[in-house]
Amino acid sequence: MKKNIKYLVVAFAAVLSVTSCNDALEIVQDGELSQDAVFSSPANMENYLNGSVYGSLDNSSQMKFTSVFTDELRIGPSSTGADFDLYRYIITPNSGYAGAIWSQSYTTIRRVNTLIQGASTITPTTGAQTLQYNNTLGEARAIRALAYINLLAYFSPNMKDNGALGVMLTTEPAIVGDKLPRVTNGEIWTAVETDLNFAYNNISPAHQALPATAHNSSFYISKAAVQAIRARMYVYRGNYTLAAQYAQSAITESGLGLSVATPIPGGAVGSPAWNTQFYNVAGGTSPYRRMLVDVAAATDENIFKLSRPATGTGGIGGLWTTNTTDYSGAPWWTLGLNVYNAITSLPNDIRRYAFIDPTSKDNFWVIDKYPGKGTTPLKNDVKMFRISEMYLILAEAAAQSNLTQAADYVRQVRQARVYSGTVTAPVYATKVDALRDILKERRVELVLEGHRYIDLKRLGQEAGVAIDRNANDDWVSSSTPLTLSVTDYRFTLPIPASEIAGNPGIQQNSGY
Repeated sequence: MKKNIKYLVVAFAAVLSVTSCNDALEIVQDGELSQDAVFSSPANMENYLNGSVYGSLDNSSQMKFTSVFTDELRIGPSSTGADFDLYRYIITPNSGYAGAIWSQSYTTIRRVNTLIQGASTITPTTGAQTLQYNNTLGEARAIRALAYINLLAYFSPNMKDNGALGVMLTTEPAIVGDKLPRVTNGEIWTAVETDLNFAYNNISPAHQALPATAHNSSFYISKAAVQAIRARMYVYRGNYTLAAQYAQSAITESGLGLSVATPIPGGAVGSPAWNTQFYNVAGGTSPYRRMLVDVAAATDENIFKLSRPATGTGGIGGLWTTNTTDYSGAPWWTLGLNVYNAITSLPNDIRRYAFIDPTSKDNFWVIDKYPGKGTTPLKNDVKMFRISEMYLILAEAAAQSNLTQAADYVRQVRQARVYSGTVTAPVYATKVDALRDILKERRVELVLEGHRYIDLKRLGQEAGVAIDRNANDDWVSSSTPLTLSVTDYRFTLPIPASEIAGNPGIQQNSGY
């Protein structure tokens, strides 16, 4: 353990922003701070969790990559040509997105490893400290599990095959000169399941206040969030029995329901007067819209989301536009025409308005899913796990043996999203019909949240669905293919060139 102390100190630097200025001033160089000083108490552990571990979580690379590579976007009227290579299905080991997804995930993993090793030097002295100590480790290990799930989703050629090549497995803090091999999916899944079991057994129930800041909001991993992570993991692996079990547990234990469309403003839907109220900076009246723009309370269906305060620069909406989420805000990308068609094919669906700004024109459907908080444009929390995803996991699981039940889960999501009328349950003649419609609903409901690439990779072949772009999405070039086979090697990302440069023995994925 002692050989890793200096790496613990380096990794701990990121948490200094949540400790006192005096503490920071006392740090002269790495070698002068012992491991005991870095991790001296359960409260200190929680500071590191909040500042370094949660602070490392970022889903923006997955969101942007998925939206550009698949069929979620049309080239916008203010496009500068950025990401056109990716839009035209060009991926190499030098891809900045592959590198970002890989490095961000391993940064999170290394920080959790640092926390776990540091915690081994601490002995809680009171019941309250023990509660805080266990809760901190539980949340951290759930986050590490989520990072590994993310890595396998993008970098393993087949998540459902335990014997297929996975990614690097490490439970140690960063060591200079590490050269780790890739291991099998089965080894990664075993580690993930162990972490999630530990997390669920050690995270404090919501009614138990922790000694410091109670982690009882959707900005922190809860027991329900652990169940949601499990549900996603098992649906990725094709284990539908466990996927359904944990999706239902996530719904039940969270105490949350689907955010509904109503009430909406009075008057003609989509009229200027109606728009003024619906798109109000205070969030309007629709619980679904309020949930998306982060002003919801009891109507919030987020099980876990990443906090993005309305301060500072940048913002998730800036992935697709320059300044604001209206036509005058100079959008680089707008909503794909076939996504728009899928949304508008559902009568009285609030998502037609919740996702699209009313200034849209000329078939440039300006993305308004991330307009910002209040008067601060583009800054919205990043939704990681929502109740609607759990319902759609239940639908996918039910489609394996009970088409009527699968249809009802889809109906419940669509019913929550209409502002008028009653939704009739779809009728599926075959499992393929069901899976195709579930993919359609996931395409609509989870658009621009980073799901489509993985959904097509894991389910597209069985459902007979591939990338589905409109011929007018790429109006700059008429030669860009409108689809890509889901069996194409590019549905697995390359091991980044930067990793191979420092770890030349690591095996590259096929095709790169």
